[in-house]
Amino acid sequence: MAKATILVIEDDPDIRELLSFSLAKEGWTIVMAADGEEGLGLFSSTNPDCVVLDIMLPGLDGLEILRALKADPNRKRLPVIMTTAKGEESDVVAGLELGAEDYVVKPYSPKVLAARIRAALRRTVDLPSHPFRAETLLAKGAIKLDSGRHEVRVNEVKVDLSATEFSILEFLLRNPGWVFSRSQIIDAVKGRDYPVTDRAVDVQILSLRRKLGEGCEDIETVRGVGYRIRD
Repeated sequence: MAKATILVIEDDPDIRELLSFSLAKEGWTIVMAADGEEGLGLFSSTNPDCVVLDIMLPGLDGLEILRALKADPNRKRLPVIMTTAKGEESDVVAGLELGAEDYVVKPYSPKVLAARIRAALRRTVDLPSHPFRAETLLAKGAIKLDSGRHEVRVNEVKVDLSATEFSILEFLLRNPGWVFSRSQIIDAVKGRDYPVTDRAVDVQILSLRRKLGEGCEDIETVRGVGYRIRD
């Protein structure tokens, strides 16, 4: 894999300095922006492979930047990892619904952020060899998922999902009726030992259900265990 370029949009100078040092040790090219306007201006010149985006920014906030990125067909699949100091579910869900790949809540470990970036880059590069893509077309009720086209439709209306939401839905659709714990879902779509909490899975499922609308009825919560697609 060629050397990846990571664009970090963060207004806190201490965090920028810390990430500039720690992420560069991973062998990536690190580009820093102190606000939203500067960050947007760097996309064309740097062509990043992944973006670390703070939600609370002066001027254009992170959600506005994310919305602009996902509206651009050429950058729709660009993985974006949000960072937020508030840790409020509404902020996280809003970002995931707009197409963010992942999120971390401040204060976070640079090692954890680096692991999230590596996972996002792997999913971007290795998409065709995803272990659950033996069959490209899956359907359940109003939901139709085409892994070859990386496309989901509900009642024939296209639904935009983040890469993580798509992987969770695909994993569940390939195993109808089976109940999976949150840790099993994390292992399946992110890989073993991925640094994420069970609560993060709940937030992803919540965002997925909101996007699927009528189709969300087929995703069941099994209290005290996890989630499944209704058989």
